[in-house]
Amino acid sequence: MPYRAPTQDIRFILEHVVGIADVLATKRFSGVTPDLADAILTEAGRISTDVLAPLNRSGDAHPARLENGVVVSSPGFAEGYRAIASGGWVGMAASPDHGGMGLPISLALGVDDMMSGACLALHLKPLLSKGQIEALEHHASDEIKALYLPRLTSGEWSGTMNLTEPQAGTDVGALRSRAEPKGDGTYAISGQKIFITWGDSDLTANVCHLVLARLPDGAEGTKGISLFMVPKFIPDADGNPGRRNTLRVVSLEHKLGIHGSPTCVMQYDGATGWLVGEPHKGMAAMFTMMNNARLSVAAQGVGVAEAALQHALAFARERRQGATPLAKDGAIIDHADVRRMLGTMRAEIFAARAIALSCAKAIDMASATGAAEWQARAALLTPIAKAYCTDVACSVAHQGVQIHGGMGFIEETGAAQFLRDARILPIYEGTNGIQAMDLVGRKLADGGEAAFRLIDEVQRDAEAARPGCPDLAGDLWSAAEALRDATESLLARAPNDRFAGAVPYLRAYALVLGGQAHLKAAAIDPARTPLARLMIRRLLPEHGALLAQALEGASGLYDLSDDILAA
Repeated sequence: MPYRAPTQDIRFILEHVVGIADVLATKRFSGVTPDLADAILTEAGRISTDVLAPLNRSGDAHPARLENGVVVSSPGFAEGYRAIASGGWVGMAASPDHGGMGLPISLALGVDDMMSGACLALHLKPLLSKGQIEALEHHASDEIKALYLPRLTSGEWSGTMNLTEPQAGTDVGALRSRAEPKGDGTYAISGQKIFITWGDSDLTANVCHLVLARLPDGAEGTKGISLFMVPKFIPDADGNPGRRNTLRVVSLEHKLGIHGSPTCVMQYDGATGWLVGEPHKGMAAMFTMMNNARLSVAAQGVGVAEAALQHALAFARERRQGATPLAKDGAIIDHADVRRMLGTMRAEIFAARAIALSCAKAIDMASATGAAEWQARAALLTPIAKAYCTDVACSVAHQGVQIHGGMGFIEETGAAQFLRDARILPIYEGTNGIQAMDLVGRKLADGGEAAFRLIDEVQRDAEAARPGCPDLAGDLWSAAEALRDATESLLARAPNDRFAGAVPYLRAYALVLGGQAHLKAAAIDPARTPLARLMIRRLLPEHGALLAQALEGASGLYDLSDDILAA
């Protein structure tokens, strides 16, 4: 089945669940009318459906390849990227000072959702540029901004981020890349970076790398790391790509999925770079890009899940396999278990999309108002959105293969690609375990104030829904209260005991937020009540078992000796 962008669902969530009207009512975004927002989503949906989606299979079947040191893109990707760049989609949320549209993140994330669902491998390229644009806007010198931001925003150039090294993954502070001052304001960058998404490309005139490296006087660990802009081609006096910098693609990784997206091993041999931000403060600057990327990855997860569901639903409607409860020769969608899977997939996609867009709204409100409460809400929701949305991508794609039965294991049906492509997302930008640890660590460091404030909001919404949906509202209120109790208990525990239960705690929190989104949707549109019932009655009850796991602590895990694990 061809992918169809879920424009209506995104529009409904923004308007009725998230409340984008609050964002559009601020002075910063007052120029964005509801009609304009609707037109943006409609056009993005058209491009996703008509231009990008047809490229998804070709990117999988004909991967990016390295020829004579240059990456050659998958067939059709050049035309697809031009459609993204020429339409201004790269710079949607970027500052108008450098050619951006200055639109809310809430709208931009809805577009990322649709374009990622259409062709994840291609859309990864502009997503990285978006993150680099934000990092430069916050941390770069005026000279770097003036040179790079207009070209990144237009899509003429593209951006990457270079953190990981063979010996330095999550422990970024173990990196060995060096930066030597050249005495002219530039630095010689040397070292090797791995897992660099779209580290090279024949789609843009230049590829601009943000590279973490250590200055000669940099301390060990993350506190001694600096950030540098290292372009593939050094800009000349007119800002055009000039001589080739001393960096190269060593090889492309052979991956499980996203074959159309080149994942590069990058080698820097005294490459010319420019400092971004202050010396030894590189992690702060890079985290701006990483936080942007984490929410973008959440949107990627929702997009891939949507595409996998659409594919499975089309198959379930068409596949006839004997008698069903509804017909002598019915489609497999008539079977209760297939409906259970499809309903679960749709319910979790709706919940995940609402959580991601709620996080985007919090970011918009924080930037528009400067209110600490919105900043805390955005910080709290970011790890929840990234982890839950990408876990949903994998579970939905997994169930999509299951619905296809044996045909799902055959590549020709296309169901397996969604599962292979989705599997990277829980690893991207800090694994989901790291996200969960961040949630129970730094994000509860305020004594749980932001977490409790959000739980209060869930319970207020549940009370407001009691007249129309008393049973569902009561179940949600009780689940939120259990989450409150568990949060209080976690706050009293040692860090490692929190970390041991972080992953189930994050999922329990996400399920409560998903129940809230579904209940609000049902209150606006009674036709959505059956889906809300599925979420709250069939999926939300998992929260009890998850919270029990979260409170079990770490000691039992360390009773597992190496011999036991190896048995």
